[in-house]
Amino acid sequence: MKLKELFVSKKREEVPLWKAAFSMLLTCVLVVLFFWVSLIRIDYAADFSFLPDFRQRIWSGFWMTVLISVASMLLSLALGILSAAGRSCRILVLRYLCSLYVTFIRGTPLIMQIYLFYYIVGTAWGIENRFAAGVLILSVFEGAYISEIIRGSLLSMDESQLEAARAVGFTKKQTLRYVIFPQMVARTLPALTGQFASVIKDSSLLSMISVIELTQAMREISAGNLKLVESYLFLGVLYLVLTLPVAFISKRLERRFQYEA
Repeated sequence: MKLKELFVSKKREEVPLWKAAFSMLLTCVLVVLFFWVSLIRIDYAADFSFLPDFRQRIWSGFWMTVLISVASMLLSLALGILSAAGRSCRILVLRYLCSLYVTFIRGTPLIMQIYLFYYIVGTAWGIENRFAAGVLILSVFEGAYISEIIRGSLLSMDESQLEAARAVGFTKKQTLRYVIFPQMVARTLPALTGQFASVIKDSSLLSMISVIELTQAMREISAGNLKLVESYLFLGVLYLVLTLPVAFISKRLERRFQYEA
């Protein structure tokens, strides 16, 4: 085998698993080597020996991040569906309210929304539980993006399919069940899976209101032993452990439900 064939693939060619694995391993080695050389150039000797002493706190923060992410994804999915439906509603006040919600959430940074909803809205309505507040804030934020995913899928539906359903005598419920819903699932599931990775990463900002998730746990550890570089490098590895499987599933779903134009 020529060396070129090991690193180069033809267009639209299915890359063999062993070749993909080798290239991915080589890529990871190069990235690790880059950061390792960077540490050497600044004369920094990384020391990760403190990690076993804090394994209980790290483990607790890890599972708190998982719990927040799953709860937020489920609630944001419900908000996204309701918001997407509301933007097509005939009641103008409801339609404009949903449009304003999506525009405001997507147009402002999450960190501002965290402070706004926790310290103003949360205080006004007596929401003192930081976990519940964090889940609600993250759900409202992600719900706006999910709303756009769902709405985009609806708008991309071919009108001729709906006409064909009416022509064969389908009722509205049958059209929804047999025509719209299967295609909605196929078109939105890969994007929703990818959105779950965003939920996991965005949950790190809840440390701003002292929710003891993974980022806050590592921040407290680094504040005590001043191992800032090591703590945040390890934090990045833990987030990759959470997000890479989600990204892999999202890619698989994209291939599984790929539509031909």
